[in-house]
Amino acid sequence: MAVLKIVRMGNPVLTDRADEVSDPTASEIRRLAADMIETMHDAGGAGLAAPQVAVPLRLFVFHVSEDRVDPDDPYDGPLPMTALVNPEIEVLGPETEISFEGCLSIPGMIGAVRRPLRIRYRGVTPEGERIEREARGGLHARVIQHEYDHLDGVLYPMRVHDPRFFGYCEEIEEALAAAHEDVEATEAADTTEATGATETVETTESTG
Repeated sequence: MAVLKIVRMGNPVLTDRADEVSDPTASEIRRLAADMIETMHDAGGAGLAAPQVAVPLRLFVFHVSEDRVDPDDPYDGPLPMTALVNPEIEVLGPETEISFEGCLSIPGMIGAVRRPLRIRYRGVTPEGERIEREARGGLHARVIQHEYDHLDGVLYPMRVHDPRFFGYCEEIEEALAAAHEDVEATEAADTTEATGATETVETTESTG
């Protein structure tokens, strides 16, 4: 296995539609998938599409590790490392959710993207196994849609629902933290008006 170079936004391979893989079980596809997994691990990502390593084929790899699962979401859970060739996606309902995404091809930046909440996806592994799964929210549904977008030449900034919520990680995180403090201050003020200052101080101290 080898660590491949990840191309960055601006490279035309990232904005072209990738080609179908004629033989998903070919030895060069198995080798490419293995190298992509090694590359993704090295970069600390949750997914990686073939165009991101300058290979215009419809293949991506992904996983969801235990530490990235939302414990409050009953539909979220860890997923084993998977390589999917010639994937297809079906949206299962009108519900959507907005969450921040990053991309190994756009290092140091994140943006808020609205995506369908429930999807069904299918494809073939390089070993010839046919996979069909459903995903409901969480990183599972989001990483599949993010990587699938790469195969169609779509980068997540093209889907950012509000340009105010696209920028460098540190700046966005600081802005979100400040907004959270403002919300807490507003809630504390509302509690003061309704219940008195003493109760507000106790609530603030107990919740942090």
